[in-house]
Amino acid sequence: SCPLPTSPSGACDERNALGVGRARRRVQDIAAALERGSQRGMSLKKVLLMGKSGAGKTSMRSIIFANYLARDTMRLCPTIDVEHSHVRFLGNLVLNLWDCGGQEDFVENYFQSQRDHIFRNVQVLIYVFDIESHELQKDMHYFTSCLEALQHNSANARIFVMVHKMDVLPEERRETVFRQREADLKKIAAGIGKFDVHCFATSIWDETLYKAWSTMVYSLVPNAGRLEHHLSALCTACCADELVLFERATFLVISQSILRGHADPHRFEKISNIIKQFKLSCSKTQAQFASMQVHNSTFSAFIEGFTSNTYLMAIISDSQIQPAMTLANLGAARAVFEDLLQHLSEGPFTPGAGQLGVSGSLPEEGAELIRQAQEREQGAAARVWRDPSMRLSVQLRGFAGFAPAGFE
Repeated sequence: SCPLPTSPSGACDERNALGVGRARRRVQDIAAALERGSQRGMSLKKVLLMGKSGAGKTSMRSIIFANYLARDTMRLCPTIDVEHSHVRFLGNLVLNLWDCGGQEDFVENYFQSQRDHIFRNVQVLIYVFDIESHELQKDMHYFTSCLEALQHNSANARIFVMVHKMDVLPEERRETVFRQREADLKKIAAGIGKFDVHCFATSIWDETLYKAWSTMVYSLVPNAGRLEHHLSALCTACCADELVLFERATFLVISQSILRGHADPHRFEKISNIIKQFKLSCSKTQAQFASMQVHNSTFSAFIEGFTSNTYLMAIISDSQIQPAMTLANLGAARAVFEDLLQHLSEGPFTPGAGQLGVSGSLPEEGAELIRQAQEREQGAAARVWRDPSMRLSVQLRGFAGFAPAGFE
């Protein structure tokens, strides 16, 4: 399989020499690799990235997954045949990303000799439309063909459409053009099957790309409700306005808990964009981004490495809550979430015993964790105990602590 690009320069001549015959063999190899991965117990999620040549598919893939800056994508070569990569998320969740070249010869091949290989076992289709395209009817025809192929091979696939390069339009026209395109696409989908099409106006030059990809990735997280449930419990324990969980490598938003709203609905994607670029700047000086704190007269913000594959952002407006206490609470929660993220795919989410923030019986390991916590926190100013089958609160210096795994 062909990995994600690791540098802006590439051997274009060699890649352009690939033909349709080689494309067919590579797609078959990819399908076999998917099957082997499934047998090893990985939670494989097949994601198709499709659209006409030049629409911006590889550019957005490189920004999200290969640490490119937007300006570096100018040097990328067009994708020839199918470039396959897998990206590990949250333990055993693996995205098998198929970036399908959009040249006409290859597109026709996808719908003819390679139809079953390409469109079988697909969890997500991401279709990219170039808003500058002068062949709208052909674009719509290809999109329709994709949906028809999915209807026969992967009828439950989720559909995400990115109306891309919106930055080239005057700002006052963007919303109108996007809504018209969205209506046309949903009308096409309604005539083919029960596909729920999610449309996004995107550009590589702002945070819109992160919003679209975060939404797509979130749709693939197994038992997302369990993760949100625990995150809400942590948010309450920290007396935070909001907590946001980011995937460590891409800084895509995985989950969030909001107790107090904010005027900017796009703030998380903006932070993803800003921190991702800051991380890249750090790497150029041979340094690694670890954490960030921002304090002012109205709030404190913490962005901390949380588990082995996530960062956590906490926003706290209560000036009485000391930063050290927030960091202590996040530190106490790390092991809980590390274990949770490793086992998200194990069964459906049913609130009950042994889950953080849920009333239930206290298992033996939970009692042992309580004893260990007591020993560690002998110098604490106060502790509030309740029935062990209900909620256990630990207050340190007057602020609520975070309950270890196994009890609420």
